Amino acid sequence: MTDPATGGLREATALSEQGRLDAAEAICQRVLQDNPRDAETLHLLGLIALQRGEPNEAARLIGEAVALAPREAKYRINLGAVLNQAGRSEEALATVRHVVALHPDYPEAHNNLGSALVRLGQCEAALASYDRAIALRPDYDEAYYNRGVAQQSLKRFDDAVASYQQAIALQPDYLEAYNNLGIVLVELGRFDEALASYGQVLALDPDYDEAFYNRGVALQTMEHYEAANASYDRAIALRPDYADAFKNRGMAMQALDRHGEALADFDRAIAIRPHHAPTHFTRSVCLLQAGDLPRGWREYEWRWRTPELMVGWRQFPEPFWRGDQPIGGKTILLHAEQGLGDTLQFCRFVPHVAALGARVVLEVQQPLGRLLADFPGAAQTIIRGEDPPPFDVHCPLLSLPLALGTTLETIPAGSYIAADPELLAHWRRRVAALPGFRVGLVWAGGPGLVADRRRSMALERLAPLAEVPGVSLVSLQKGAAAAQVRASSALRLHDFTDDLQDFADTAALVASLDLVISVDTSVVHLAGALGRPVWLLDRFDNCWRWLRGREDSPWYPTLRLFRQTAPGDWDGVIARVGVALWGRVAAHAD
Repeated sequence: MTDPATGGLREATALSEQGRLDAAEAICQRVLQDNPRDAETLHLLGLIALQRGEPNEAARLIGEAVALAPREAKYRINLGAVLNQAGRSEEALATVRHVVALHPDYPEAHNNLGSALVRLGQCEAALASYDRAIALRPDYDEAYYNRGVAQQSLKRFDDAVASYQQAIALQPDYLEAYNNLGIVLVELGRFDEALASYGQVLALDPDYDEAFYNRGVALQTMEHYEAANASYDRAIALRPDYADAFKNRGMAMQALDRHGEALADFDRAIAIRPHHAPTHFTRSVCLLQAGDLPRGWREYEWRWRTPELMVGWRQFPEPFWRGDQPIGGKTILLHAEQGLGDTLQFCRFVPHVAALGARVVLEVQQPLGRLLADFPGAAQTIIRGEDPPPFDVHCPLLSLPLALGTTLETIPAGSYIAADPELLAHWRRRVAALPGFRVGLVWAGGPGLVADRRRSMALERLAPLAEVPGVSLVSLQKGAAAAQVRASSALRLHDFTDDLQDFADTAALVASLDLVISVDTSVVHLAGALGRPVWLLDRFDNCWRWLRGREDSPWYPTLRLFRQTAPGDWDGVIARVGVALWGRVAAHAD
C-alpha cells in the first residue's frame, strides 16, 4: 500500500514540473501538517520557491531539509545551487565543498562547485571542477555549458565555442547555450555564425527577449544599425523594462545621427536604472557629439564609475578640483587619463588653469614626456608613474572643460604645442630631400580600442593617393600596422618611423610636412595642436569630439574632416580625399 505522503509528493513533484506551483505547494503544506519534519517535502518546497524566483526562501527551506537529513547528498547539492543563485557565494562554496568531500563521485557536486567558484571570480579553478564533472558523466550537458561560461569569462573564446557546441550536441534545444555561443562568436568576429545561433534560439522560443537583444548587439557591431534597432524593438516589446536594450538602441540611433531619439532612449534606460553608470556615460557622449557641451561635461563625469574607465581613477587624499573653489596660490596636479590623443587634446587647458593663479604640475604619459616637458602654464611636467611633488588639489585632464565651463564657443583653439627647434631643424633637412608635396599617412590605430575595427583600414586602401602627381608619401604609422609598408606593392612610402623614439621626434617630423592624412589616432591631435594641416579619415559612427554634420573642428582650426557616408565606406572617403589632394597639390605648385 502506497504511503499517502509519498503519493502526495509524487503528485506535487509532477505539478511543479508542469509549472503549477500553487497546486504543488498546497499538497506539500498538507503533508507538512501531518509531518512538519518531512525533509523531502521541505526540499520540494525549496525547489518550488526557486522556480518562483525566490532563492533566499529556497535556501531556507532546503537548509531545513539538510538539517533533518544531513547525509542526503541531493539536498546539499541543491542547497549549494540555490545559495549561488541568491548571491551567497561563500556559503555556497562551503556547502558544495562539504558535499564533494563526502561524495567525490557525484558529478552534480563538482558542477555546483565550479559554479560557486565562478561567482567568486575563480574561473581557472572552476574549469577543473567542470572537467571532473564531465569525466564522471561524459554526457553532462550543463557542465559543458558552465565550462563555456568560465572560459568566456577568461576570454578563451575558441574554447568557449567548443564547450557550448558540445552542450548543444548533447541537448539540441539548449537555449542558453545557443545564446551564449552567439555572444562568443561576436567576440571572435564570426558574425554570420552568431546570427545563425541567435536564429536557433528564436526558432525554439520566439519570445526569448535576450536573444533579440544579443542579435541587436551583433548587428550593431556589424554597423547594421537599422536592423539592430529592429531587434532591440522586439526585445523591448517582450520586456518593457529592458534597460540595456533601450541603451543600445540609443547608441544605434546616435550612430544614425538621430540624436533626439537616442537621448530619449537613454532617458528611458536611466528611468529604469537611475544609477547605471555606462548609460549615463553613453548619454554624455551623445550630448557632447550634438554640441551640448555644458550638459555633456557634467554627465561625462559618470565615466569614473564605468568598468572600462574606472581603472583610470586616481586615489589621492587631496581634493578633486571641479572649478568650484579658488585655487590662487595653490598647487594643482593635472593628470593624464585615457589615451595619448586625449592628453594632447586637453593639455590646451593648462595655461587657463595657471591663469587662475595656481601652480600647475602636469602629469603625462611617458611617450609625451619630452614633447610636453616645458609646456606653457606648467611649472613642472612629470611622467605618470613618478611620485608627484606635494600638491593641494588635483583634476584629470578631461574634467578641465567642466571645471572651466567650456562651451563650443570658448574652446581654446589655435596651435599650442611646438616642436623642439633642434629636432625640427634635423627633420626639415631630411624631409627637404623628398620631392614635391610631402604628405604624412596614418591608416591604423591601436587594436586595444573597441572601435578600432571601424576606425582603421589596410594601407592598400590608400593606393589612389599614390596616383596624385607631385606627392611624396611619408609613413607616420607605428605599431603592428607599420609592417604593411614593406609588404605594400601599390604604394611607395618614405619610412622614417624607426627613428621616431617618442612624440617629440614625431612632432618635429609632422611639423616638417605639408599635410597629414590620418584615421582617428593621436597623430591627428598632434598635427592639430602643432597647427599643421591635417585631414581626418573618419568612420561613420565618429567620435564625439568631431561633432556631427561638419567638416571642420572647433578644437583644431587646421583640421578638415572626411567622414564615411555609409558604414565601412572607406572607398568613398578616399575618393573625396584624392580629389581634394589633387587640388591642394595644384595650389601648392602655383
